[in-house]
Amino acid sequence: MITLNRWRTPSIIPGFGLTAGYTVFYLSLIVLIPLSVLLLKALNLNLDQWVALITDKRVLAALRLSFVGALVAGFLDTVLGLLVAWVLVRYSFPGRKIADALVDLPFALPTAVAGIALTALYAKNGWIGQFFEPLGIKIAYTPIGVVIAMTFIGLPFVVRTVEPILQDLDRDVEEAAASLGASRLQTFAHVLLPSLGPALMAGFSLATARAVGEYGSVIFIAGNMPGISEIAPLLIITKLEQYDYNGAAAIAVIMLAISFTLLLAVNIISRKSRSGAP
Repeated sequence: MITLNRWRTPSIIPGFGLTAGYTVFYLSLIVLIPLSVLLLKALNLNLDQWVALITDKRVLAALRLSFVGALVAGFLDTVLGLLVAWVLVRYSFPGRKIADALVDLPFALPTAVAGIALTALYAKNGWIGQFFEPLGIKIAYTPIGVVIAMTFIGLPFVVRTVEPILQDLDRDVEEAAASLGASRLQTFAHVLLPSLGPALMAGFSLATARAVGEYGSVIFIAGNMPGISEIAPLLIITKLEQYDYNGAAAIAVIMLAISFTLLLAVNIISRKSRSGAP
């Protein structure tokens, strides 16, 4: 008994065994079991069918648009989200509370409503699209519209991730840097950015992951033209409507594998930047 107690780490949370068991059960029921069934469904395809699916031009185009568009949207969300969070935290102005509430609007707004609104804005006769049409720039029903929709739904993740870090930053450090002759750009790059880096990486990963799986707000503005503006989630729905359940599951597994790889890479980079490792 003494030997066992010596190796046992005391638990801070009472009933840790029960809570840990519930956590594992919940994750298994909600995440692991459905994903396992999805993988088993995809394994019904033989090797030739997998090769045909992976090399299909329509599938490759849809996957490329979904992931490249999500990465571009995640980058835009990171830049724009930092600016929005900076203004909301560092400045007081009339309507600030309203602006702060509007940041969360994509969370509450039904995705279909967001897609219809964005299409109405960026169509060739829309409020914004009509100014780009004479320049030969078409936004709605193109990959550009897809990226705009993905950026719209991912922005709140970056803003809400960065805001608490900005609020906790000590302004005395910025003043000390300025007193030593540092410019505003140098202060931001060498004083603020290292502290904001992990939060920005977390916001980027959340926004990108949200954009990859987005469906409702994208299909309205995308135009859904195969090989041009068709996203992978829509292709999965198309496979299901054609009763090709194995093909739909296979595309979903490919998306899952790529998404997991991207998130793992982002988490590793974020952990290294947080620990100061090279």
